[in-house]
Amino acid sequence: MEKTRLSPYTRFFCICRLERTKSIMADNSNNKTIPLWLAVLPLLLLVIMLVGSVTVFGDGSSYGPNQIALMLAAGVASVVGLYLGNTWKELETAMVEGITLALRACLILLAVGSLIGSWMLAGTAPAVIYAGLGVLDPAWFYPAALVICALVALSIGSSWTTAGTVGLALIGIAQIMGLSVEVTAGAVISGAYFGDKMSPLSDTTNLAPAMVGTDLFVHIRHMAWTTGPSFVIALVLFSIIGWNSEAVQAPADTIEAARNIIADSYNIGWPTVLPLILLLGLAMRKVPAFPTIALGALAGCVVALIWQPQVIQAFANPDGDLPGWFASIKALFMALADGFQIETGDASLDQLLSRGGMSSMLNTIWLIMSAMCFGGVMEHTKLLQRIVDVLLKGVRGTGSLIATTVFTCISMNIIAADQYIAIVLPGRMFRMEFKRRGLAPQNLSRTLEDAGTMTSALIPWNTCGAFMAATLGVPTMAYAPYAFLNLLNPVIAIIYGVTNFKIVPLEETPEAIEQHPVSS
Repeated sequence: MEKTRLSPYTRFFCICRLERTKSIMADNSNNKTIPLWLAVLPLLLLVIMLVGSVTVFGDGSSYGPNQIALMLAAGVASVVGLYLGNTWKELETAMVEGITLALRACLILLAVGSLIGSWMLAGTAPAVIYAGLGVLDPAWFYPAALVICALVALSIGSSWTTAGTVGLALIGIAQIMGLSVEVTAGAVISGAYFGDKMSPLSDTTNLAPAMVGTDLFVHIRHMAWTTGPSFVIALVLFSIIGWNSEAVQAPADTIEAARNIIADSYNIGWPTVLPLILLLGLAMRKVPAFPTIALGALAGCVVALIWQPQVIQAFANPDGDLPGWFASIKALFMALADGFQIETGDASLDQLLSRGGMSSMLNTIWLIMSAMCFGGVMEHTKLLQRIVDVLLKGVRGTGSLIATTVFTCISMNIIAADQYIAIVLPGRMFRMEFKRRGLAPQNLSRTLEDAGTMTSALIPWNTCGAFMAATLGVPTMAYAPYAFLNLLNPVIAIIYGVTNFKIVPLEETPEAIEQHPVSS
């Protein structure tokens, strides 16, 4: 039988794998762990590359450079995984599974892109902007945006749907009023996440207590102690910014001129808001996000066909050489796929109203998939677990335990790029530690939301951060400093832990409380 000749590289690789396998077996027998520097290496390189990407490319870093940095970091983590004894097939499967976790978000992104396009064509978003310009006072606009988004998200349980509908309209109103879109985006996201977090209809609000074994409404009541003060402080800060904004002096005739242009470009009437009413109704009935948003987009198409025939003709058939029905179908497909375009004679309004389409979300989906590749490898190779194990060694009391949980959730949002992972994994990791220390499970579930849910929108490559930036048209790092609620919530959670304020003991196991008293 003829022997197969191996290349020098293949022989070297096989020898290395054999030696590494022996080393792993020896380590396992001695209960040794992965070297910490090896676990931190991919993460450290990722941070360096992302900082360099933002420094060199600025706002354009999310349009390619950040994706490359994430894929390179995933490659480094894969090399470490091979060194630790994983096979390439296992690592590849981990990447695919990571991407699979994000497919729901990607589908929703595509649906939101089509919804924006169809609502611009139907006049739904312009109608909300038109109405908002007539009733919102610039001096109170930022706090009003916070409260409006909070109420909508509380009623439907979705920060994404709130941002993609009411939030999008508020951004448009801010642009016309001459207000800061960055501050407006911060107010929209703060309100959307307050409502999402406190609503029993929210998926994350149901996920967190389920992970730690506590009642949903016990969890919501316990969250009110950290989320309530965060909301009040955010409301005060947005009010102060609004009172001191130079845009408060914006001339009334500028706003009225914008309203007139919108009224001349569309048929503004009650039928235009039917898609919004339908979407909010479906969300309140707890219909899943993807079909809800998709039906909202289709409703926009129906309204456009019936209520905006002149807009359709100007958009898809400006030369008038196509049959009416053919131009209508063409307009719908164009709006759903590539977004809506309009020429009103006002450049700023044209930019505001010309947007949407599935294609507008493709770059964001690219960013999410790259991030999930990195997160999948880091989790599968146990490099993430190794870092967390080190963090737990420094835990001494309740304050440090909650602080460690907060930082772990934030790290998960950075590394795994998904808020669900930032809730599920820390929930699994710290559940027994909270119980061992005599702390009720609602302390953990609240902390998971204070950090895992709230900080997800502050990471550019996280599914939430990428979604908000793509939907609102404001870069994540531009609105992040003004997302006051999201920034304050983790800090208040840590303060409560350190001061032992509103920390509930595990009454079911008094012996545990005696052995591990609740202290800082």
